[in-house]
Amino acid sequence: MTDVLTAPPAPVGAIAVVVRAPGGVSMALPATVANAGGDAGRLTLEFFAARVANANTRKAYVRAVVRFCRWCEIQRVALLELEPTTIAAYLEELKSVVSVASVKLHASGLRHWLDYLTERGVLRSNPALSVRTPRLVIDEGKTPVLEREEARALFASLEGSTDVLTLRDRALFAVMLFGFVRVGAAVKLAVRDFQDEGENAWLMLHEKGGKERRIPCHHLTRAYLREYIAAAGLEPKSRAPLFQGAPRRSAALDGSSLSENAAWKVVKRRCKAAGLPSTISNHSFRATGITIHQESGGRLEDAQQLAGHADARTTRLYVRGKSKVARAEVERVQL
Repeated sequence: MTDVLTAPPAPVGAIAVVVRAPGGVSMALPATVANAGGDAGRLTLEFFAARVANANTRKAYVRAVVRFCRWCEIQRVALLELEPTTIAAYLEELKSVVSVASVKLHASGLRHWLDYLTERGVLRSNPALSVRTPRLVIDEGKTPVLEREEARALFASLEGSTDVLTLRDRALFAVMLFGFVRVGAAVKLAVRDFQDEGENAWLMLHEKGGKERRIPCHHLTRAYLREYIAAAGLEPKSRAPLFQGAPRRSAALDGSSLSENAAWKVVKRRCKAAGLPSTISNHSFRATGITIHQESGGRLEDAQQLAGHADARTTRLYVRGKSKVARAEVERVQL
């Protein structure tokens, strides 16, 4: 991580200064932070680089802070002048242009950032601490899922090929769908994380927050991984990335880990070729697997354990049964 903030949106005022720390970590500060003087800039960099460990959370919080600082510039509000009413006014305005979920994410980013500045003595108190955000009630997730027939069609479109990239993509899709595996954990897998023990096989997942989990392989996942590893010439139990990239879609793997963005492009390309909806994404496979598991009579507690969710309510969001019932029921109204 050489740059905490590498591509800031165009600010109202010029970016005032770039703050750097030993080791090459740097951040282009919004003018609101830079103009506060003192330790505000250094501690803002410290917050993002040292306090926020998850890369995705860091990116989201950086966007939230930069957007808020741009708003402060327009309103001519200095960092040291912030009050709860200032934060409330910003979130109220934000609510008119983004979803409630996004408002809550922005509020969380601001609250944690300002709390750090308060803890380290830049601010006297955290102005975001007492600000309430809109209540968000979700009973079903928004991630598009594949119907059973669509999932079958996707895997059928990849059958019969000995091309190593096709075998890689089929194995990747199987890991994500049958194992409810996040794409971030899938692309982190090393060859040795596929623990093939004959009739039984396991995957050792390295997930966000430093959590490691060992999950059983579905029989199709096991078969697809075996075929892919053999075709790719990967040494079993090696530390090499399991799912590897291939520059410009060449037929040869390059030895580097497939990135999440590259996996997203693979999903889009394969779904388009199979005539499936363009809305399908990496996360759709996890949601599809959980939905099919529940439709097949699986227990919610078991799906929760396989998905690695701390709360069954999170698992329940992935199940799309309610929308299917709603579609069927609305069709009962016949003229």
